[in-house]
Amino acid sequence: MSRQGFPRQLRLLTAGDYRHVFDHTILKVHGKGLLALACPNDLGHARLGLVFSKKNVRRAVDRNRLKRLTRESIRLRQQRLPAIDIVVLAKRGVNELDNETLHRQLDGMWSRLEKDARRLKAAKSTPPA
Repeated sequence: MSRQGFPRQLRLLTAGDYRHVFDHTILKVHGKGLLALACPNDLGHARLGLVFSKKNVRRAVDRNRLKRLTRESIRLRQQRLPAIDIVVLAKRGVNELDNETLHRQLDGMWSRLEKDARRLKAAKSTPPA
């Protein structure tokens, strides 16, 4: 049985981790109210960082709900994601989405990230003709 937890090694923890993703973004995935930035890592598993600012999501209860749902979504998909660092940013109006819509948005974003990361890896491993 696979582990479904969300331990510290699956999170971006330091400012340097976040800075690395912002500076070396290779993949961008837009969703309604959300943006995911990603870059490859050498750890063998995906890591997640969340940026839900007060400017875009005013109430703490809304920020906490969005963070909880995002962590739950990636926790369930972590086995299928490649070795990338992901930062999810909130845009204005994301707090108006209901939980079901947010889950659909996140699932679509993870699928696109997975597909794009695999395509990028295949393109890098193919020697030029």
